[in-house]
Amino acid sequence: MKAEYIPGTCNIGPSEIKARKIFAIYAAIFGILLIVFLLVFHADKLWRLTLFLPAASFGVGFQQWYYHFCVNFGLRGIFNFGDMGKTFSVEQKEDFKKDRMKAKKMLIIGILFGLVLTILFYFLPL
Repeated sequence: MKAEYIPGTCNIGPSEIKARKIFAIYAAIFGILLIVFLLVFHADKLWRLTLFLPAASFGVGFQQWYYHFCVNFGLRGIFNFGDMGKTFSVEQKEDFKKDRMKAKKMLIIGILFGLVLTILFYFLPL
């Protein structure tokens, strides 16, 4: 299967996908370490709210990796299927609209994931 730009569906190629995969993995690791740290040191319960950032980052990063779609690129109207850092503009206005809608949906889902995980952790009776 050849990687190519598909409006609202796919806007990054293999090297960009790999970067999103690494980002998602690091966000997950950081979130897990944060949870362990807060529980081991019996931190004040309010500190549990800091889980939101790595959890939401993982939520967005995982989607970018899974869907082969970069949120930032989608919002800016660009795509990349070559070397990292080399981008091309989306020419069609309709394609740009599809990309922005996809990017916004992914952001909302990532934020909701972060919120749910953070609220669950906050109310965990530990």
